[in-house]
Amino acid sequence: MKRKQIFLALAVLMLASLACNALSGGGGGGDTPVDPSGGDSPATAAPQNNSGGNADTSASGFPITPDAYNVVDVGDGNVLYYTKTPQADVLKFYRDEYVSRGYTERALLTTVSDGVFSIVFDGDPSGKAIVIQSVDLGDGSCTVAISLTDV
Repeated sequence: MKRKQIFLALAVLMLASLACNALSGGGGGGDTPVDPSGGDSPATAAPQNNSGGNADTSASGFPITPDAYNVVDVGDGNVLYYTKTPQADVLKFYRDEYVSRGYTERALLTTVSDGVFSIVFDGDPSGKAIVIQSVDLGDGSCTVAISLTDV
């Protein structure tokens, strides 16, 4: 249980850090999109629909909810955005999206509590995990942070 609390605290700190960085304009590395598979080449520069038809994709290639706004590609395989989609639906969206792509949810690292969730998927070609975290802002919107990281 203590491990979950520590992970949740770190997740909230990471979201807060990403939000502050995004709101302050980045700090330099967020201008060039990065390929989430870990490659050195920049990813596509504009959001576009993927072949699945339901999800848009960020400049880094991560799926984002159709109503995503203030999408910021922070760089280094990190994306932060805001959505008005209810948080439970955001969680379902990512579970459906990544499972349909053949990824596996790492249940031990999944944390869902009132107003916050963190979920981890394995299966990316880079060997890294996809970490998706969300915080309800209390005004009908929530933040979503997606990162490609070693967990």
